[in-house]
Amino acid sequence: MATLSQWVAGSRPRTLPASLVPVVVGTGVASGEGGAVWWRAVLAAVVALVLQIGVNYSNDYSDGVRGTDEDRVGPLRLVGSKVAPPKQVLAAALGCFLAAAVAGLVLAAVTTWWLLLVGAFAILAAWFYTGGRAPYGYRALGEVSVFVFFGLVAVAGTVYVQVEGLPWEAWAAAVPIGMLACGLLVANNLRDIPTDREAGKRTLAVVLGDRWTRLLYAACTALPFMIVLVLAAPHPWALIALLAAPLSLPPTQKVLGGATGPALIPVLGETGRLQIVYGVLLAVGLAL
Repeated sequence: MATLSQWVAGSRPRTLPASLVPVVVGTGVASGEGGAVWWRAVLAAVVALVLQIGVNYSNDYSDGVRGTDEDRVGPLRLVGSKVAPPKQVLAAALGCFLAAAVAGLVLAAVTTWWLLLVGAFAILAAWFYTGGRAPYGYRALGEVSVFVFFGLVAVAGTVYVQVEGLPWEAWAAAVPIGMLACGLLVANNLRDIPTDREAGKRTLAVVLGDRWTRLLYAACTALPFMIVLVLAAPHPWALIALLAAPLSLPPTQKVLGGATGPALIPVLGETGRLQIVYGVLLAVGLAL
């Protein structure tokens, strides 16, 4: 029986900023449009957070029963480490998906019912990332999914449920947030290239190889600051997001410096902090 601290570790808390930051940024856009509705923003945050936790438990279950996690270097895996039965981890994942669906149902009821389709696609994407017979996470499509759902869908969706419209700022702000979310996954998969290759898991990192994966990570952490310059043309206050730039240096130096294995574990936390600070500053800048 896993302890509470092990369940928390199994939720992979260092990855959770990827779910909350898009909601913060989307709310900043909505506020700048004069239409922020805080209770809807809170519900959007609930959807995003529990869906992300569900994704992490789902991945833990699917990778664990396949044996992919048996020699994993990174954070605790509940099934792979045999600290929790697979059925319990699966139940936790499904419970999170159900909670996200309920919160999403409320948002759809007060806005538009087509949001239910978006939510259904998000849950299916969460499960089939590593679940099912042909998981797309094993076919180098994980980063595409993260960019779409933790960037475009999360930011634009948060804006929509509050202002019931999609200004161009929603899409422009979604791009850098999606890239930083991809940075988290790229760092994780860079660390796991040897074990994933051996297990037959063809992540984008495995396909690109070590050198190009490191360059991809650097792009994911650098390009968001260039996009700020585009947003700053009509929204000068967006430039305050550049204050987060120094936080991109330590993880990028580790990645480009050739860190491997356990030396890459801190990169996840540092990338998460970068995403939080960047997202909060960008949200404030767009709200002003």
